[in-house]
Amino acid sequence: MSQPLIGISTYQEEARWGVWSLPAALVPAGYPKLVQRSGGLAALLPPGDPATAAAAVARLDGLVIAGGADVQPARYGAEPHPRTGPPALDRDAWELALIEAALAGGVPLLGICRGLQLLNVALGGSLIQHLDGHAGAPGVFEQHEIKPVPGTLLGRTLPEPVAVPTYHHQAVDRIGRGLLASAYAEDGTIEALELPGAYGFALAVQWHPEAGEDTRVMDALVAAARGASPAE
Repeated sequence: MSQPLIGISTYQEEARWGVWSLPAALVPAGYPKLVQRSGGLAALLPPGDPATAAAAVARLDGLVIAGGADVQPARYGAEPHPRTGPPALDRDAWELALIEAALAGGVPLLGICRGLQLLNVALGGSLIQHLDGHAGAPGVFEQHEIKPVPGTLLGRTLPEPVAVPTYHHQAVDRIGRGLLASAYAEDGTIEALELPGAYGFALAVQWHPEAGEDTRVMDALVAAARGASPAE
């Protein structure tokens, strides 16, 4: 397989172009560009009926769950923090169904920022609803160093500490079933999760590789989507 098909979740927002102001299915262009730089074909997945998620995922070679809005706290049994953003109920339901379909079908999965948090929630974990120091000014990515855990999938992908683009105010609290923390920030915040023993490839990172120049995390997803072993 030369160019595997990598689906990227999108979300509905009001958008303006030309004379139009209409609901649109959006994702920052950095996501498909990163897939393309890593040798994949990017396919944008508009929000849909969760009942159709398994059929959509079955047509893909890999799946990316993109960053964005806060996960509804009720999904992990919590009341909203004053700093938690408004819920995106339809998006939560659609992306959770995509994640479940990918895990059930062995389709390689990469979660990014919100995607990491949603993977954790999908497997019974919970979230810290607010923390400081992991975002710059509004709309500006911060940089900080993360330290991969040696011997993990992420540790093989990024064998050294690396500065990453980051923009989030929530993080993993209780780790979900079967998940392993595979990178940390200096303050102890979990920066990556993976699912050891999963068929295929299941990795999620708290930072935004689509906002930087390092393609190695996406390279690993695309390699897995081609059928290569995650250790290769």
